[in-house]
Amino acid sequence: MKAAYYLAGRIEVGDVPDPVPGKGHALVRTHSCGLCASDVHFLRSGEKMVKLSREYGGPYAGLDLDKLFVPGHEYVGEVLDYGPGSKRPVRPGARVTSVPVMRQSGAHRVVGYHNECPGGFGEYMLLDEDLIMEIPSGLDDDRAAMTEPLAVGLEHARRGEPTAGDVPLVVGCGAIGLGVIAGLRLKGIAPIIAADFNAERRAIAVQMGADVAIDPRELSPFGPVHQLGMRRATLVYECVGVPGLLKQIISSVGFGARIVMGGYCLEPEELFVFSAQNKRLTIHFACGEEQQDMELALRSIADGTIDVTPWLGGRIGLAGVAGALDAMSNPSSPVRTVVDPRNM
Repeated sequence: MKAAYYLAGRIEVGDVPDPVPGKGHALVRTHSCGLCASDVHFLRSGEKMVKLSREYGGPYAGLDLDKLFVPGHEYVGEVLDYGPGSKRPVRPGARVTSVPVMRQSGAHRVVGYHNECPGGFGEYMLLDEDLIMEIPSGLDDDRAAMTEPLAVGLEHARRGEPTAGDVPLVVGCGAIGLGVIAGLRLKGIAPIIAADFNAERRAIAVQMGADVAIDPRELSPFGPVHQLGMRRATLVYECVGVPGLLKQIISSVGFGARIVMGGYCLEPEELFVFSAQNKRLTIHFACGEEQQDMELALRSIADGTIDVTPWLGGRIGLAGVAGALDAMSNPSSPVRTVVDPRNM
């Protein structure tokens, strides 16, 4: 099959072996796959991410960077067939997505981050038949491919256990932060504060449900907000993942605040316990989505409750993957570019 694959720190395009489905595997032809910041992290820090996973336990421990692998974990594809002895829960020809995890035959592999589980930057994938979800017929491929990144934001939103009376602040309005805002709005939590340096991202945050969008260079998002009657954030979602931000949040929030760490930081983070203790702070650590989040995300996109259209930018073929990933470091780039691996 044709694929954009990772090898020796670079994205290349070429032929790779077709995946062969075993028991419990659905063979899927990819229609659309979103480009994620995690894919960029691997281009820049792949060895470190694998090393940290092996040292501390993590999803990338089984990945061999000396061999090629096909990334892509935000996907929609068409079921072609199943491996022998499979339950075949969804008919061939149906479009599906799933949590990017393979658990069949005793394995636990991340689709797109394992040498034997190619992701959505290739023409074909193997998905776990127990995890696939059928895409409603009226939902187009590109919006359906946003199910996984939205689900991560929904997981982070509920991880903070928001309640009526909370004033949430979402720091960082990439896909995950925007998903958190959508998840909070879905729960009826308001008002919501968003903070981002980029004006376009702040505008999208308001479209997703934020009541106030702040440029941190002009106003601290952690203090009293004039537009909200001088109320301040009681629940902070960190969706950036840069060292030093947790320390800043701890020193800036008020008494009894809660903090959800969702940003993926690869550097040690300093936590000043004295300050956090005296303020009686609670810190939650969020991670990837669960099946319940995927189901809610797909349902919410399909019925129009959450509109992910503002996330979508360009649609590219395989030859455009390397350039699009490189461009993601520019905050003015689209929240998501999608690749159709059926096209070069």
